[in-house]
Amino acid sequence: MAEAVSDPLLFVAHTGERSGAEKVMLMLVDVALAQGRRVVVACPDGPLAEALPAGCVRVRLPRLGMWGQRGVGRIAGLAGLPVRWLVGARRLRRVLAAERPRVVCNSLFALPSLRLAVLGTSHRERAGWLVHDTLSSRKQRIVARMGRAAVGGAVAVSRASAVPVRECGYPVVVASHGVPIPPVPSRSTSPEGSTPDASTVRVGILASVTEWKGHRVLLEAVAEVPGIRLDVAGEPFPGDEAFLDELRRRAEAPDLRGRVSFLGRVDPAEVFAVWDVMVSASTSPEAGPLVALEAMAHGVPVVGTDHGGTAEHLADGAGLLVPPGDAKALAEALRRLMSDPDLRSDLAVTARRRVEERHDIEVTLPAMVNALWATGVTL
Repeated sequence: MAEAVSDPLLFVAHTGERSGAEKVMLMLVDVALAQGRRVVVACPDGPLAEALPAGCVRVRLPRLGMWGQRGVGRIAGLAGLPVRWLVGARRLRRVLAAERPRVVCNSLFALPSLRLAVLGTSHRERAGWLVHDTLSSRKQRIVARMGRAAVGGAVAVSRASAVPVRECGYPVVVASHGVPIPPVPSRSTSPEGSTPDASTVRVGILASVTEWKGHRVLLEAVAEVPGIRLDVAGEPFPGDEAFLDELRRRAEAPDLRGRVSFLGRVDPAEVFAVWDVMVSASTSPEAGPLVALEAMAHGVPVVGTDHGGTAEHLADGAGLLVPPGDAKALAEALRRLMSDPDLRSDLAVTARRRVEERHDIEVTLPAMVNALWATGVTL
């Protein structure tokens, strides 16, 4: 049944960081505000909270997941997770009781708090879950099953991410990511900190600097291919600073010295204007990496790991796919692209056409909104 535009919406996120999933949530918040809705966003402190538009109300949550802890810190973080879920549930319960909103859960690790909140209030609204994860681990599946009672339906951003969610007992529909489609930029000046050289191929990775994004594999691959310069764009999540230091040390080894630049946070359009190739090297499957679609829309050929939503984005000649975690296969793909400008051009054309046909945000965002707004069920 169609809901009134005045119905309030509660968005729930487990992290205060701002990566692809949170970028999508912010777009949905903007749509809800434009519809005249009252919007409440429940999330931890961090860049996400700082990016919220002025028109919405923010409820502060503790971190509802892990954030790069290692050793004893990781054990303590896991031990404290149930307590943080309980604290989050109490805060969400107050919002549910006061606002009686439709609920959009943007995070797997927010589901346990939502379940506890729903069970503790007379407002029995079951959430719509926007699935940004491909549930590839036992831990993820356990958390998904914990949250099942709080969710009326799930909206997955790729077919690959829908399958394990369906196996966990959720009704699922697929609503793909989309991106704006700009004019294809020409190669111009290099980003700050890099050195232009017409004899090299510029390869880039734009991702949060955390272990599963595959930076180690990419550095080993680049080390095998002289003539490639690598730009590492992105920042570490809190707790992953030591991993960034490890990558910097590896980049100073003789086989890579002088060929790797660490750019930090960047404007994607600026790096896409100078990169010959972008790599999505994730060792765990991504649900549907936005950055791959953004690069494809800009006419940048993409090499990605052959699993999850990445495989869907790059199938049928829209990119090159390599086995996850395989530095030699990735190096071979980079050699092919380095030695064959025509292949790079063909991939870029096919990739841009793929985005135009399937991932135009003017089409995909309304479809995602309609799917999400329809998933909440009042008990």
